[in-house]
Amino acid sequence: MKFFHLSDLHIGLKLMNRDLREDQEYIFRQITETAAQEQPDAVVIAGDIYDKAVPSAEAVEVFDHFIADLTAAVPRGAIMMISGNHDSAPRVNCFRNILSRQNLYMVGQPPQREDEYIEKVTLEDEHGKVNFYLLPFVKPSMVKMAVGTDENGNNLSYNETVRHLIERENIDQSQRNVLVSHQFYLPSGKKAEEVERMDSEIRTVGNIDQVSADVLDVFDYGALGHIHKPMKAGRDRFRYCGTPLACSVSEAGQEKGILMVELGKKGEEPEISVLPLKPLRRVKVIRGSLQEVLGQACEDYVSAVLTDKVDLDVIDMQDRLRHAFPNLLEVRRESLRKADYTAELKSEEDMLDPYELCCSFLQELDEEEKAILRDVIHTVQEVK
Repeated sequence: MKFFHLSDLHIGLKLMNRDLREDQEYIFRQITETAAQEQPDAVVIAGDIYDKAVPSAEAVEVFDHFIADLTAAVPRGAIMMISGNHDSAPRVNCFRNILSRQNLYMVGQPPQREDEYIEKVTLEDEHGKVNFYLLPFVKPSMVKMAVGTDENGNNLSYNETVRHLIERENIDQSQRNVLVSHQFYLPSGKKAEEVERMDSEIRTVGNIDQVSADVLDVFDYGALGHIHKPMKAGRDRFRYCGTPLACSVSEAGQEKGILMVELGKKGEEPEISVLPLKPLRRVKVIRGSLQEVLGQACEDYVSAVLTDKVDLDVIDMQDRLRHAFPNLLEVRRESLRKADYTAELKSEEDMLDPYELCCSFLQELDEEEKAILRDVIHTVQEVK
């Protein structure tokens, strides 16, 4: 059984007010072309189809074209997707039963009543059945009628909620099972703050949404979404594929791609390979002096970090940068002088004289700058 694992499309996203429609359509064409070549049995999208719960008409149009092209590229393949925390669950869930007859499974709502269970799609190959469990993004309050509450009538934690939802399922361990989920799964023994998160991700205060990754152990593969950087959730077979396109400057330099998963016989580790995706424009951070930065002109999305030590008295600096980088995102200055706040407070007798105090604060002054500083301090003292 061969399938593609994608997630976090974030259709309609703007990168620092830059419209990414052209870039997203470019990436989606690569995905459909790759699918036409590889002919996977299924394409799985693990949440965050859109960037906003109420997507724009343009975003819906992009998604419509993508799915139309994808179904044409793999006419015999199943396409499965779930809602993420950025999506509107009811909107994704719309026409769910009708679309499933077309081998297109869009699941927006998790089980919400005691008699409801996680949507399961079963495919077959020469080794038997493969069950795909499609679990959209879950908040404890959304499913409390299905999983219950604690002894005080309060909602369960995210960890307990997801665990209860999975434990309610009658999972046949003699068959191969895949979970498609959009949550923050934390590998055993790791702290939430140790997991590198991207600026484009929504994070909860105190990481209360974390779920222990050991709940995934009953599955042969975990197709996960929510984390924007490709990574493993503990074991090799539990994967975040990351975004197909950089969604923030913090993702600059990341290699994006499709995870192609091949499941063999039950008990065998899946074969996982990355099919690279090449963006129309990369996201780059270019650091250096103004002249060094201008010397690296390109069409990419650029965050320019200027390291010039002296103040730049260049009237047309912004114009020159925008000419060199038509898709400039931002310009930042990297201060080379940093205040030293580690020095202990001293008594009046031990206080540094004004000159020494200024030198300690400014740091890295050359001899010419020190001479200017002495002259300024002496002038001020004379006036006093």
